[in-house]
Amino acid sequence: QVQLVESGGGLVQAGGSLRLSCAASGNIFSINVMRWYRQAPGNQRELVASIIRGGSTNYADSVKGRFTISRDNAKNAVYLQMNSLKNEDTAVYYCNAAVLANMHKGFRLLEVWGQGTLVTVSS
Repeated sequence: QVQLVESGGGLVQAGGSLRLSCAASGNIFSINVMRWYRQAPGNQRELVASIIRGGSTNYADSVKGRFTISRDNAKNAVYLQMNSLKNEDTAVYYCNAAVLANMHKGFRLLEVWGQGTLVTVSS
């Protein structure tokens, strides 16, 4: 099995910063793409940022210039540095990864989600 565990959420004032972390563990052979999603109350889950193993990144228009995604392949970890936070960034943030897992009967590609971490931005 493979698990993702997020940390770093919390309460922050508008204009402030937070750094989210997500670490993968388990029978991991390699991880291709890692992503951060978020879901605000009453809204659908949306993709915030993604990063592939080689380091190329993509961002939602709403966070470009404010958020930075990065990863540490040696630690199977991904991070989201969030600056200039706005009220509308309030949401539960989820880590997601496409993991090539080393299973008993061979390799298997898994899509894995973390449990989510709450980010609340106050005025």
